[in-house]
Amino acid sequence: MASPRLETTLCGIRLASPVLAASGTFGYGVEFEGLVDWRWLGGFIVKGLSRQPMAGNPPPRIYETASGMINSIGLQNIGVRAFVGDKLPRIRKLGVAVFANIFGYSIEDYVEVLRVLDDAEGLAGYELNVSCPNTTAGGIYFSSDPALLARLVAAARAVARRPLIVKLSPNVASIAPLAKAAEESGADAVSLINTVIALAVDARRRRPRLGAGFGGLSGPAIKPIALRFVWEAAQVVTIPVIGIGGIATGEDAAEFLVAGAHAVQVGTANFWDPEAAARIARQLDRFLAEQGLRHVSDIVGTLRMEPNTHDQEDRHHREGPGGHRAVLPSGYSPRNGLSERTDSD
Repeated sequence: MASPRLETTLCGIRLASPVLAASGTFGYGVEFEGLVDWRWLGGFIVKGLSRQPMAGNPPPRIYETASGMINSIGLQNIGVRAFVGDKLPRIRKLGVAVFANIFGYSIEDYVEVLRVLDDAEGLAGYELNVSCPNTTAGGIYFSSDPALLARLVAAARAVARRPLIVKLSPNVASIAPLAKAAEESGADAVSLINTVIALAVDARRRRPRLGAGFGGLSGPAIKPIALRFVWEAAQVVTIPVIGIGGIATGEDAAEFLVAGAHAVQVGTANFWDPEAAARIARQLDRFLAEQGLRHVSDIVGTLRMEPNTHDQEDRHHREGPGGHRAVLPSGYSPRNGLSERTDSD
């Protein structure tokens, strides 16, 4: 069992820690048996499931970049029915909260997958991957249109008897309208960010590095972007926010919690360290102890957005943690995206 400092709840589910392993980086979970100390994990999200099996994109599928990686797996998976029959019986024995990641190309796709999973036992909840084009609406991405996203979440909410997490994309002008649309349509939490659309080029061959051309950038390179989006979402919703993006250490996880996340997901780090999620949970526990904090909730949402001076920093340390609400810098509105002010103003 993990430290009592880390014990938390997410969407009414008791977790040993706020650190989970992210979808697409942890297989179906059973692949990590014998590699991870499950006592420190809050849980994990299985790789995305669709109505029918999918073969995925042509290789190469992964390319390492400076401080990250680009992937174009293409959502390869065995299909929801094979998952329920072949994987879920083993997953139930792991003793941690398991969330199923779901995707589709129409609202009906998501609803059908949810119906199959809702009849099965052993899952704590669902995470909707909305970074997919709606092929019945001209290819508009669910993740980029608040009205379309609201329709999807409402339809999922109508059939799902378990908690719903909506995974939001960073490939948008403003995250606030989308986070609000998810909450108002019945989401129990939002997770963000998904990968950033990217391109790697082989200059000698004049060809893309990945078989499908574009891919999704993840890893430490996107952490500052992810922190910004998490903070923006946390300002406009009351449901829990789950932070994702470049988390490799316990202090990385703490940064997301300070920015307003209630939990975090570890993704790309699992590729170079299969024990990353458990290690990060232990490091987070040590960080809290060093900071003199009794519980992980003491740092959630404590980011102060006033101009950062040494005098203010010293005063913050004298005051200690206290759940301060972040103060918006002048000219900034999370509802409208980036401030119109720039460093040159």
